[in-house]
Amino acid sequence: MKNMGQMMKQMQKMQKDMAKAQEALKEKTVEATAGGGVVTVVASGDKRILDVKISEEVVDPDDVEMLQDLILAATNDALAKVDALVEQDMGKFTKGMNIPGLF
Repeated sequence: MKNMGQMMKQMQKMQKDMAKAQEALKEKTVEATAGGGVVTVVASGDKRILDVKISEEVVDPDDVEMLQDLILAATNDALAKVDALVEQDMGKFTKGMNIPGLF
């Protein structure tokens, strides 16, 4: 029974540590660019897009589709970087296990 109590304490500590790590992720940011830097997207560690910067040189009313593609590429890259950041920060809790819905 003593082992069960210790295990529960460890689980509670891990849960608190994970909650702290998730809160800390909200404060971290990643930046991604597309088109050689003409479009920049900044995202937070909790997958919120915080900023989008577009250079004037890429704004062409006759080629809106290219601008849309650049924004999409930069946004997807930023979100992929957030996934890597989350794995880096939260992976220590799962030690490489892929547990769906854990974070």
